[in-house]
Amino acid sequence: MFQSILLVCVGNICRSPTAEYLLRQRLPAARATVSSAGLGAVEDSPMDAIAAALLREHGIDGGAHRGRQLLPDMLRQADLVLVMEKAHAARIARVAPEASGKVFLLGKWQGEREIPDPYGQSRPAFEHVYALIDQGVSHWLPYLYASPPGVSAA
Repeated sequence: MFQSILLVCVGNICRSPTAEYLLRQRLPAARATVSSAGLGAVEDSPMDAIAAALLREHGIDGGAHRGRQLLPDMLRQADLVLVMEKAHAARIARVAPEASGKVFLLGKWQGEREIPDPYGQSRPAFEHVYALIDQGVSHWLPYLYASPPGVSAA
């Protein structure tokens, strides 16, 4: 069903890489490739230290992550694009209207919940955002497992 999943936020150093690594951990590689990018990425920067620490505390190493700017080709290649805020979806729709049909909030299955940007805030803000991302990923999993790997949904 979805062979390529792209997660998008602004800087690609807090929310989208956290979601990327959580989804990679829970979704076998045979099901989909998972990546992330930012609308205003901090190119080639590592994850925010607090975001990376929270992943480590949950047994996930995000140390290899480097911020990437969202490019039109990434949107074309992705089967599913998950964003953190409605404003992100609107911005993508303006620059790549053809991608609109595959762009959804990570919090879609939680009443269209938006996930706030914790950048520059305290650890408790990051912990709250981590929990929201974790819930968003968990709520998407049943839809990502809807068809066997390599088999298109009819």
